[in-house]
Amino acid sequence: MLRAHGRRLLWLLLLGVVVPWGIFLKASSEIEEGEGFYGDTQVLHWVHAHATATLDVLNLAFTRIGGPVPMVAISLGITGLLVWRKQRRHAWFFGVAVTGAAALNLLAKALLGRPRPAFWVSIAPETSSSFPSGHAMGSAALVLALGFLLARRRWRVWLPGAFFVFGVGFSRVYLGVHY
Repeated sequence: MLRAHGRRLLWLLLLGVVVPWGIFLKASSEIEEGEGFYGDTQVLHWVHAHATATLDVLNLAFTRIGGPVPMVAISLGITGLLVWRKQRRHAWFFGVAVTGAAALNLLAKALLGRPRPAFWVSIAPETSSSFPSGHAMGSAALVLALGFLLARRRWRVWLPGAFFVFGVGFSRVYLGVHY
């Protein structure tokens, strides 16, 4: 049983930390050198070419829910609930994970500062740097931390959580504020 749990933990660590960290470092080096990713501009234009009023509404909803104010409110609510249920260790874990991701995001934005795409006027314009995405990082941190806390019921959080994180990330590209 412990061996299976150890293997599962190793896979989670690999897939949840090592692989994303490697992708982040690769992206950071490309951006620091003034380059982007192969095809990132083409994908952005392709997504914009398929914009509709319905998709505008859907993507605005994802980007607003994944924004700083709702994410902070949701995070504080979850942390408060954990404290109220006397699960202080879980509250600390959740709070440090989400706050740490936000701090890492701010630091990376200050160091890398990739300008936002400027190919058309966005219906949700932004003025700060585009990389890394605070919306994507914040929503992913929240879902991952919550998923680890609910590991015994992971199917209840991972699938909708993955849908939410993908929706938030895609919305940023759809709205033309990220590559």
